Amino acid sequence: MSAHGDHDMGHTVAGWTGTALATAGTAVLGAGLAAGSPWGLGLGGVVIALSALTTWLLHLAGWGKPSGPRPRGRRSWRTRDTTVRYGHPGCVGCRLAGRRQEAAPAVAAHVPPVAAGTPVTAGSPVTAEAPALQTSG
Repeated sequence: MSAHGDHDMGHTVAGWTGTALATAGTAVLGAGLAAGSPWGLGLGGVVIALSALTTWLLHLAGWGKPSGPRPRGRRSWRTRDTTVRYGHPGCVGCRLAGRRQEAAPAVAAHVPPVAAGTPVTAGSPVTAEAPALQTSG
């Protein structure tokens, strides 16, 4: 059990890589600020921007995770997400990449046709919507 209990904190390759790059960029930015160097400020800003781009690209390559908790067996940060090619529901990064998860088409239950004059009984495949098929006579 982790220090966070049974909660999935979303530790992924994309998350760890992006955090490491953003930390390095912030350090360069801070050093440039302390030194009064416009080159240091620019380089730090570029590294921070690259950290965001790298994180996004890793997420799109399957090294991120969708929003919400993952099943217990898929919580390792080294587990690749194979569903990312269709986009994650509600994911801004996937929408920016043009990956929109389409709603699954509604599948109607298959009801076999009932021949005219066939009595409808309890347990038959025809449901409650079919009393109009019953004919008296």
